[in-house]
Amino acid sequence: MKEATALADRLDSKDPAAGLRAVAALRRLLDRVERAQVDAAREGGWLWQDIARELGVTKQAVHAKHAARRRMSSEET
Repeated sequence: MKEATALADRLDSKDPAAGLRAVAALRRLLDRVERAQVDAAREGGWLWQDIARELGVTKQAVHAKHAARRRMSSEET
């Protein structure tokens, strides 16, 4: 998680470009972390509604975001 700490430090920059780049990088990092945790939950038998509850979103939102990606990655293996 050193990456997150370094990015958070850049958020304090007085340079808006550096701060905005840090925001974009944090979003990418958060997306990777969310994908990994959703995958772990599904592999552990969690239902979409359980994952949605923990993320604070609807079942439909989490399913729309992750189901097709998971289906594609399982077809590739």
